[in-house]
Amino acid sequence: MRVPGYVIRDVTDPQAMRELEDVQAAAWGYCDREVLPATMFRIGAATGAVVLAAYPETVGPELGGPAVGLAYGFPALGGALGRPGELWHHSHLLALRPEVRGSGLAVALKLAQRERVLAQGMTRMTWTFDPLVTRNARLNFGKLGVTAARYLPDWYAPHADRLLVEWDLTRTPAERPAPAPLGVRVLEAKGPLPDTPDLAADAPTLLAEVPLTLTDEDRTPWRLALRETLGTYLGRDYRVTDLARDGGRAFYVLQRGAGAGR
Repeated sequence: MRVPGYVIRDVTDPQAMRELEDVQAAAWGYCDREVLPATMFRIGAATGAVVLAAYPETVGPELGGPAVGLAYGFPALGGALGRPGELWHHSHLLALRPEVRGSGLAVALKLAQRERVLAQGMTRMTWTFDPLVTRNARLNFGKLGVTAARYLPDWYAPHADRLLVEWDLTRTPAERPAPAPLGVRVLEAKGPLPDTPDLAADAPTLLAEVPLTLTDEDRTPWRLALRETLGTYLGRDYRVTDLARDGGRAFYVLQRGAGAGR
């Protein structure tokens, strides 16, 4: 996939890797201690990791042009997120400067990463994301076609919950519109806050509401409600397969027995 006006390149030059620290800070407002340093990109690129950056087409790292996005991941083996004896690719970072969000570069970077991982002989990619960030949920489920089978509470720190998604790289991704919310609703809003989750449902398709916008005050109740709802049903052979929309409302779609790809 090509985004007009931009080019995606493998980054191998140590100086160009320094720019990727700036992309992270711009994307998330990170302080220095939170930024993945250029030294990790350097050693990763030399040992099988994928280090990609997006640049304006008229410039590039050799001309001092600023990187506007990055994708970074590495081969993984076993551990808490893997399957015994399996070698797969874990994508740790996807970041865009705020001014290029919505440009299509996020999808383009993931597709370029997929291409390189397949060339290395691996067919599965994983990553984590905050389930309260619906922009990322739309990218992951609606544009790339991942599924999620694990909820990871307090993954990076207390209150930093994540969904672990899996991408079957043997399936060609194809963007599709957000579906209508058809299924049994096990979590819904009650005003600005979540209602009590229904943890006794038994249906092929379930729906768990997630707010499109959040105040700081509402974040904790919604995080705990999604932790309880998604954590419970993902432990019962359900997978999150999409993000449904109904006007100004959004719902995670959970399907029983769904595979790793849609």
